[in-house]
Amino acid sequence: MTTEQKQLIKATVPVLKESGMLLTTHFYQRVFSINAELKNTFNMANHQNGRQPMALAMAILAYAENIDDPSVLLSTLERIGHKHTSLAVRPEHYTIIGRHLIASISEVLGTAATPTLLDAWTAAYEQLANLMIGIEADLYAAQETKPGGWTDWRPFVVNAKIADTSGNTTFYLYPVDGERVTDYGSGQYLNVRLFMPELQLFQPHPYRLESLSNGLYYSIVVKREPGKLGSVSNRLLDEVQPGDHLDLSAPAGVCPIPILTEPPTVVAHQGGCPMHQVP
Repeated sequence: MTTEQKQLIKATVPVLKESGMLLTTHFYQRVFSINAELKNTFNMANHQNGRQPMALAMAILAYAENIDDPSVLLSTLERIGHKHTSLAVRPEHYTIIGRHLIASISEVLGTAATPTLLDAWTAAYEQLANLMIGIEADLYAAQETKPGGWTDWRPFVVNAKIADTSGNTTFYLYPVDGERVTDYGSGQYLNVRLFMPELQLFQPHPYRLESLSNGLYYSIVVKREPGKLGSVSNRLLDEVQPGDHLDLSAPAGVCPIPILTEPPTVVAHQGGCPMHQVP
């Protein structure tokens, strides 16, 4: 980016502070109306409650404020990269998102969005996209080389579903292929993807990994989300039974220090066939 382009980006900071949510809300409406297939990647409940537009607005603002040295945002970008790889985000998605972002800036700002300003934001976005693509390529490569690792989605079977007295339910999830699963560290999470008939979409939801890493299975604890339309958690509790299959991402999160224990005894199949919510 040129010095002049960086100055133009910084000059938009007051606008982003005042109207960032307007921009990102318009952006997501545009994305989902034109590229509706991306609804399968995003958790739509987070759009209905405004959480995702707000998160994006804050991220764009932080990037604009630090355009002179984006490296100060590296820890945040790495965290976002973990989230993206757990959702199977790929480089081609950045092309689509970039097109909609620049168009949204133009549509929301109107005549204030001069060709020079749009060129500056295009350069800024390309810089950020290339940085994220590089971070995520490294994460994908690491996942592929780990024992038991994988990328994108892997089918698992619900081996057991055990409710406790507080109403939370622990799911024990084993890989359908019977092969090893990769280790994870304290505080890491994975995404569970389900088809939601009421939305006619696949929907992901992150869950923190419970117990100790063992190489055989994963366990997650699911808590009900009252009144939440399209809740993956509620469908897991109400509809999914032992023997059913789920799509899982590989463990993600920026604290990958595995805590190992002796391989456990396989959990017996239960009859009749967040919780720690991660941001």
